[in-house]
Amino acid sequence: MNFPTLEAFVGNTPLVRLQRITPGNHNTLLAKLEGNNPAGSVKDRPAVSMIKHAELRGEIHPGDTLIEATSGNTGIALAMAAAIKGYRMVLIMPENMSAERRATM
Repeated sequence: MNFPTLEAFVGNTPLVRLQRITPGNHNTLLAKLEGNNPAGSVKDRPAVSMIKHAELRGEIHPGDTLIEATSGNTGIALAMAAAIKGYRMVLIMPENMSAERRATM
């Protein structure tokens, strides 16, 4: 059997119409549900793209260790993308971050 990887789901999030926000006029307002990305953030898309393009430029190779200073969703998304592609990820974060946030990363 052939199954897709998580990478295949990054960016393939639903687009929905918000019909109650623009009642009475002829505008259409759409929202992209980026929270449906695998790591739950709009940052999933740029994280996968950064790693992909660094690979294409020959700057990184599977097995390398990537290092990023972060305190938020970019770090979580990069950790996911790195794991998918076979990289080790080291996240540098401020000492004052909550234990929950550190555990997530």
